[in-house]
Amino acid sequence: MPELTPDDAFLTLYSDLAREGPGAAADLGWALSVAATPADARICDAGCGSGADTVTLAKERPKAQIDAIDQIAQFVAAAQKRTAPFGARVQVRQGDMAALSGPYDLIWCAGAVYFLGITEALRLWRDALAPGGAVAFSEPCLLARPSAAARAFWAEYPQITDVAGIRARVAAAGYRVLGEQMQIGAAWEAYYTPMSRRIASLRPGATGVLANALDEAEQEIARWKAAPSEIAYALMVVAPVDG
Repeated sequence: MPELTPDDAFLTLYSDLAREGPGAAADLGWALSVAATPADARICDAGCGSGADTVTLAKERPKAQIDAIDQIAQFVAAAQKRTAPFGARVQVRQGDMAALSGPYDLIWCAGAVYFLGITEALRLWRDALAPGGAVAFSEPCLLARPSAAARAFWAEYPQITDVAGIRARVAAAGYRVLGEQMQIGAAWEAYYTPMSRRIASLRPGATGVLANALDEAEQEIARWKAAPSEIAYALMVVAPVDG
């Protein structure tokens, strides 16, 4: 049997997990409220993963038309299965979130905007927004006076800034902030607790690349546990200045 590739090991680890990053259903309700997203909105879940937030969006706005997009075929298939009960009003496809068409009343992007960069993504998505539309995204954020443990957690993301730095990147794209809140604690627990169970289920017999992937995931969880009150995403709701 051929050895797994790093990509194969990643997909094996994330298979059957409800989420691919921190988050909670209440975050979407807050963002939809701040953005004043209408009941019959057209919404895009950009970088939807396996569809956890797509499902919540569909429940929160039962009259909305929702497009969900991800580049990874396995995640797209999982999201399609999860959203099938909502019928044709939820469409999940494999694609590039840098090339959205719209027009959307809300573009939701949980933990994936860093692939493009905040300023770059907001500029790319400007023409995909309907008049009065907004973007909601989450981005790694340093809290005030971060400890060595918090800095160690984000060591592989050197472009991380505090919330003022995030606001500056939003402004550079020609957007204004409608609302912001920090995702700390529960949102991360909802991500790491199922991952810990998944690691334990895969550990027996794991070797090579898969064993390495499990080790790295365990180390990440351990780094989070060293400073759980300091590890945060900033959840931002923003809109074009001239929108």
